[in-house]
Amino acid sequence: MNRPLDLGTCDQFRAARHLDVLIPTRNRPAELAVTLSGLAAQEGVGGFGVVVSDQSDGEPAYAHPAAATMVRALRHRGHPVLLTRRLPRRGLAEHRASLLAASAGRYVLCLDDDVWLEPGSLRRLVTAIEELGCGFVGNAVHGLSYLDDVRPETHRHYEEWDGPPVPERVRPGTPQWQRAAIHPAANLLHVTEKLGLPPGTWRAYKVSWIGGCVLYDRAKLVDAGGFEFWRRVREKHQGEDVAAQLAVLARHGGAGVLPSGAYHLESPTTVTEREVEAWEVLLAEDDLPQPA
Repeated sequence: MNRPLDLGTCDQFRAARHLDVLIPTRNRPAELAVTLSGLAAQEGVGGFGVVVSDQSDGEPAYAHPAAATMVRALRHRGHPVLLTRRLPRRGLAEHRASLLAASAGRYVLCLDDDVWLEPGSLRRLVTAIEELGCGFVGNAVHGLSYLDDVRPETHRHYEEWDGPPVPERVRPGTPQWQRAAIHPAANLLHVTEKLGLPPGTWRAYKVSWIGGCVLYDRAKLVDAGGFEFWRRVREKHQGEDVAAQLAVLARHGGAGVLPSGAYHLESPTTVTEREVEAWEVLLAEDDLPQPA
């Protein structure tokens, strides 16, 4: 019999840790359990916290016995976990804004609820952002069902940073925007295999945006506006992660990290109502001529 799960409290959780992981979830108990299991197996990054914010239609996903067990495993290994519900739903950006507000971590990892991280991934990301000093680093997610689907035409979009990343103004229709072609399917995995990096090494490469697993310098994310733009977009939107990353790129720069240890579970999306791309709305506003 699975005993009642301690949810934790916001006051107890909010502390000046080095790292917090922020996970929004909805109607995905099995996927959430897998995502939490990946975090529970991380080593070399001690004491990171985890916030799970649920917007499920019924029982919260973290109440499922498998997910609850992973919550207990994380706590047993010394990681504070806060379990919350954010209802009524006001859109993806508002959900991420509430998660960010629940944390006081120096770095925050925005991790989707359908991503498994292989051991060592978190340590590599933290090492990268500390060494690079940019606004964010990320691991693009691999879709292993595409492992035999090699797309060499996408590999040309891989370009490494020669030195620390610098701020970039990335917009649709530019060569920089096309960098995103390296991330779908298993493209990045194929690039990684071609490079043949020695064990324990990593590379920083240029991106337009990264989905699923992005580690931010919290202060730089907040400086770029965070996810507070949720009030400026319709509730039924997507692309809120793109919008935030474009803003951080413009002020502080960012990078993808290879190899990526992030694997997409390839479950059906729970974001079925997508009336607008948040980044399109914000770019249209920000690119308007300013009054004299």
